[in-house]
Amino acid sequence: MPDSGEQQLRLSDWLVLCIVCEEPVHGFAVAGLFSHAGSLGRVWQVSKPAIYAAMTRLEDLGLVQMAGKKHTSQGPARSLVRATPAGQAAARKWLRTPVRHGRDVRSELLIKLALLERAAADPWDLLSEQRHKFSPLAVALADRAHATTGIEHTLALWRHKTMSATIQFLDDMTRQTEPASTARPGTRPCPGPPPSSP
Repeated sequence: MPDSGEQQLRLSDWLVLCIVCEEPVHGFAVAGLFSHAGSLGRVWQVSKPAIYAAMTRLEDLGLVQMAGKKHTSQGPARSLVRATPAGQAAARKWLRTPVRHGRDVRSELLIKLALLERAAADPWDLLSEQRHKFSPLAVALADRAHATTGIEHTLALWRHKTMSATIQFLDDMTRQTEPASTARPGTRPCPGPPPSSP
């Protein structure tokens, strides 16, 4: 898929794509996952209209395609959507890409970690790369906090403390996942169906 297509995607689009990559699914089921009571909605909520709009955009970009109908006991048959090879590749890449800004940690990074856990995939590489990406920024913010006064100092200090807390979070998470990474060097870095319930 062209990079320009990926740049058109919103966070909600990526989330829907990752779920569709697991197996053919209909929009109502995806909306349930990201609802207030859904397993992924506890991390980041996406409204039902946003889910259906995302499916339309993903289909227009060739990342998903229709996959027939599924009859349910709750109303009419629902249209199933499945990921195309381009969609699978884009989702794998996105899940392993660090977020750009500290403000994206609460939304994008945490939901990526939730999706990787859902897929039983190792998050160590993502956490490590995110730490590497944010480390120079943390140093620069510390320098700026020392070099400024007044409101500029206040803002720089706030950003520095926030980034320092984020770095600590990444360090703690990396330490927690390192044994799993060592034990599972061949874990697939792409979304897949969640493990079956016992």
